[in-house]
Amino acid sequence: MKSNPIYLTMALTALFAGASLFSPLQARTWTDAKSGKKIEADLVGLEGNKVSLKLASGKVAKLDLSRLSQADQDFIKSQASSGGSQGGGTDWPQWRGADRSNISPDKEISRKWSGDGPKLLWVYKNAGQGYSAPSIVGGKLYTMGSRDGKLMVIALNADSGDELWASEVGEDDEKGYNAGWGGGPRGTPTYNEGRIYALGPKGTLICLKAEDGKKVWDKNLSEDFGGSAGGWGYSESPFVDGDLVIVAPGGKDSPIVALSKKTGATKWKSEFDAGKAEYASIVPADLNGGRQYIRFFQTKVVGVDASNGKLLWESEWPRGKTAVIPTPIYDNQHVYITSDYGAGAKLIKIGSDNSVSDVWDNKNMKNHHGGVVKIGDYVYGFSSGKGLMCQDWKTGEIVWSEKSRELMKGAITAAGGKLICVNEGDGTITLVEASPKEFKSLGSFKLEPQSEERNPKGRIWAHPVVLNGKLYLRDQDLLHCFDVSP
Repeated sequence: MKSNPIYLTMALTALFAGASLFSPLQARTWTDAKSGKKIEADLVGLEGNKVSLKLASGKVAKLDLSRLSQADQDFIKSQASSGGSQGGGTDWPQWRGADRSNISPDKEISRKWSGDGPKLLWVYKNAGQGYSAPSIVGGKLYTMGSRDGKLMVIALNADSGDELWASEVGEDDEKGYNAGWGGGPRGTPTYNEGRIYALGPKGTLICLKAEDGKKVWDKNLSEDFGGSAGGWGYSESPFVDGDLVIVAPGGKDSPIVALSKKTGATKWKSEFDAGKAEYASIVPADLNGGRQYIRFFQTKVVGVDASNGKLLWESEWPRGKTAVIPTPIYDNQHVYITSDYGAGAKLIKIGSDNSVSDVWDNKNMKNHHGGVVKIGDYVYGFSSGKGLMCQDWKTGEIVWSEKSRELMKGAITAAGGKLICVNEGDGTITLVEASPKEFKSLGSFKLEPQSEERNPKGRIWAHPVVLNGKLYLRDQDLLHCFDVSP
């Protein structure tokens, strides 16, 4: 290719109809994959493999996605999957998906399961110990595990299960945190613009190149920020937002911190006493004219200003004890939290002045660590002692609950109007209609093979993921992929 800037080789067009548009326009320096030439332009939309960029002249240029650098391609795909695209996304770049809603972008999956369940496509057998779920971008799957006392970040081909690379990022000697139910990482890696961000149980926060797993920078939440982990170690999944990566070391010195995603340099620290970090992950919220980060600690849930970490509001959770694990749900000025050990759940309203009030507070939903998902005006998840539950978001009342040997307790995700429910005790996977009308099972199967390396006290605790017609399930060293296409 000649030295002309890439836009001179593009076919200039009017803004095309039928494209997936990004709003607001996203300015960026783009790089030509062949020549390395750079140009400033706004990302307008994506249609199939054609990307549209708005040039400084105001004209819109359309070109093949492959003409851009891999980092640019990944950025566009991540924006599509994060909801910036009206056409929906095909990636799962972080814990609970692009928007942390735990709802797959797949619009349709299997209508029901019969016989032995969906077809098993492959099993990867070297994921190591741990409960890290997968993140998936551009046909590549990223997860974490501990192999022979070494903390690893692992990349696979999401279609075949072939290992692409595995990087040692620290030690995991199972000391300094309670590994009595099994050691290994608990959090899920986050993909963003060609890099992977991952957090280990002993506080190692690492940034790697997604292409080859080479380290870019690292920090330690305990050593660098005076953090205070929960008894079972650090378990959250890093949240990347714009130029920042946000994590919660806990404690009173730096309960929540924002770092440069490029260098790891500290951008801001919150100032309040959070107690121990516990095990939930951050969710973003755009409300009251600004952006906030919401984090659930043992005795409180808080909202901080995304620009500086200032505490904007907090709501007490005095029943929180032993372990507070599920990630909160934010929707339309309301925050839903739940935890187990007898605690329950509540819905909080955030006022226009960031004042807080409880809409309801009860013990109907007591979710341990399998997570909950909101679909419409209903929340679905496992409640200890009650099995799988549908709860009214507005009132907190139980709509229905179903408890059986195969639906006792575990993790869920949602896809195509259905729930995929993992029974943590025996590995039964049940497909359930996500409807408040009634509980309706659409079939089940038992996960096989199961890990022989799982601690006798441990269970199948990694959360399931559905993407591009595939169901990914992990049991320690074993990562399974099933065909759940319609």
